[in-house]
Amino acid sequence: MKALMLAAGLGRRLYGDENQELPKALLKFDGQTLLHRHIDTLVACGVVELTLVVGHRSEDVLEEAHRVAPDGFIKSVYNPRYREGPKISLAAGEAVLRSGRQVIFMDADVLYHPTLMERLVNSAHDTCFVMDREFQSTDDFVKVCLLENRLVDFGKQVGDTHDTVGEWPGFFKMSPEVAAAIADSVEGFIARGAEGGAYEEAFREVLADSTPGTFGVEDITGVPWVEIDFEGDLEKATTRIYPRIADYQGGKKIKIKTA
Repeated sequence: MKALMLAAGLGRRLYGDENQELPKALLKFDGQTLLHRHIDTLVACGVVELTLVVGHRSEDVLEEAHRVAPDGFIKSVYNPRYREGPKISLAAGEAVLRSGRQVIFMDADVLYHPTLMERLVNSAHDTCFVMDREFQSTDDFVKVCLLENRLVDFGKQVGDTHDTVGEWPGFFKMSPEVAAAIADSVEGFIARGAEGGAYEEAFREVLADSTPGTFGVEDITGVPWVEIDFEGDLEKATTRIYPRIADYQGGKKIKIKTA
């Protein structure tokens, strides 16, 4: 199993349009960067390779990645068009999406307890979203919509044919076939001149075109996490979520099965 992480953006919503701040993947909690935490968790889950799509201050991201990761674990793709939107960064990961392996897709700006990733990697579903029934974000969240416990819609803008809705934390496991379909979809958006907007539109398009039951969901309600988009998210991460992660561990070793 491989992982693909988008870590190219400027962090406009947190820092502004022309900032020179370090990428959000390098935010530190108790002296450890988000990227370091991601890598430790992926290695513990048995993921064999992480490809980073980088852009803004790419040298800083890659320096940290190679500092903390096992030898050979990190691959990277530079997206020179990183200012133009996340769909282009997703398309830059085409080689991973077409690798013929299961792929874990990851946003770089999420602080979370390792149990979240454990449940996703070890899910019985070959293609799977994670979902929190308690919304953690106050703005600009991505919804996971179920009808009779079956995934029926996904995205920031969704229809009304569902009976349950939760928030997506930014992680997604794909079968090789679905990963290739995602690559086709995002390339189609770009070819049509629709490279703007959220990359989740490509996931939603493939979901809509797939046989019902292809996409599964793992409920991670109660597991501490937060996506850091805005100043309020960073404050929440520091003052509320990070302390909850320590409490949630409870001093117990997290048992993670090799994937």
